[in-house]
Amino acid sequence: MHVETQRLRLRPWEERDIAPFALANADPEVRRYYYPAILTHDETAAMIADCARHLADRGFGFVAVERKSDGALVGGLGLSEAGDEIPGGPHVEIGWILARAHWRQGYALEAASACLDHAWRTLGLAEVIGYTSRINQPSRALMERLGMRTDPAEDFDDVTVPVGNPLRPHVLYRVKAPAGWPISS
Repeated sequence: MHVETQRLRLRPWEERDIAPFALANADPEVRRYYYPAILTHDETAAMIADCARHLADRGFGFVAVERKSDGALVGGLGLSEAGDEIPGGPHVEIGWILARAHWRQGYALEAASACLDHAWRTLGLAEVIGYTSRINQPSRALMERLGMRTDPAEDFDDVTVPVGNPLRPHVLYRVKAPAGWPISS
């Protein structure tokens, strides 16, 4: 999965990405809406290895986002198969984790828009979902800017998060392929 935008390159993970992505995953602000909150270097390396396997097996995945101007790792973003904790599956979901130094520069919107275009044009997907904790207003705002919509009847508790944790209540977003796009069966 190689996707380029004006400023960014979405590409498979490389060994050189582990250290900077581990730094992002060790930042409490970056991981504020994730459970578990902080990931170690080894947990980040394992996450990247899982993403590489998913990409090899499925032809799409959660990939590295690199700034073209200087090769800096901005974070990770992409498509993956949602787990059983999401009602009504199977689903393909879009998600992102960007290092704090790269926030508020439009990178997430730029990369996610290109990723959805890839989902429609290249993969022929009919729909992509996104989900996040109810309190994660930044991600919810991005999903809405991407044209994703939510139905309160589809809200759910993430069973991977302990009962009583404020990150447990989740909101499910959906976006369908634009009319006229070829959909694979």
